[in-house]
Amino acid sequence: MKLHPRIRHAPDPDHPGWWTWDVEDRDRFNAALGKLLVRAEGPGRARCRMFPDKYHSNLGNVVHGGATMTFIDMAFFAGGRLAGADVAFAVTLDCNVQFLSPAALDRPLDAEVEVLRETGRLVFLRGRVVQEEVLVAAFAGTLRKFDGKSHGSD
Repeated sequence: MKLHPRIRHAPDPDHPGWWTWDVEDRDRFNAALGKLLVRAEGPGRARCRMFPDKYHSNLGNVVHGGATMTFIDMAFFAGGRLAGADVAFAVTLDCNVQFLSPAALDRPLDAEVEVLRETGRLVFLRGRVVQEEVLVAAFAGTLRKFDGKSHGSD
């Protein structure tokens, strides 16, 4: 599996069947979600999991919409990769989100990711954010791939 060179990916001992998806440099924005888990769920599909806490909350004491959108954007890459897309070096072109229900802080959030199509330069994805049986959000987005050399090395 081709990953970005700054991503650590290993089986998670506390969650059998899941893999960690950690950015080595904890000073990057990617670390804002905290622990991120991933697992493949069949051809073209994957699931990502985050564990919200107070840091991810809004003033209504539920998960902030910005935290949910950050989770979705990271799921495009972590989930997209486990679903088979070549997104090691890509950027988000667009992300459409429909917020459907609030998410509680005391339970994991899952992003179900599906790769709809991949071309030489683009990856089209869609999915849902769920918390147990509650549908929190629906999303769709497009990633643009590049060679990893034409944009900064940091």
